[in-house]
Amino acid sequence: MNDEKLKLDNQLCFPVYAASRLITREYQPYLDKLGITYPQYLVLLVLWETDGLTVNTIAKKLILNTNTLTPLLKRMEQMDLLTRKRSEKDERKVIIQLRNKGKQLKDEAVLIPEELIKRLSASDLELDDLIKLKENLKDLIAILSKQA
Repeated sequence: MNDEKLKLDNQLCFPVYAASRLITREYQPYLDKLGITYPQYLVLLVLWETDGLTVNTIAKKLILNTNTLTPLLKRMEQMDLLTRKRSEKDERKVIIQLRNKGKQLKDEAVLIPEELIKRLSASDLELDDLIKLKENLKDLIAILSKQA
């Protein structure tokens, strides 16, 4: 048996997983100021881009199952960030719309990406390298999404 294949350093999954956790940690101080979690921030990003989406559309954009997303949306509704309403055209669909509080958070959140880029750019990483990494990850996500 070739034990080299099972070494942590030889796994693709670990650096992606670790980087994801560490990047999420970098967001936390900014999100704490807004009173939201990282998954809630992702939902808001989707709705700030296009308000009034169905739960299924949001789930697809975030690559989440609806049974994972629904409790998150319920909590956000309790926080007065959004509303969940059955579609008048198709009762099977639930439409998610931002409330004023959710819309106002956009003005506060707009600086988050810029602040994170500043922090990362202060390291040895070049902005072009970060952009290339993001594009490579998008390509990987696209490949893996097709296989699912």
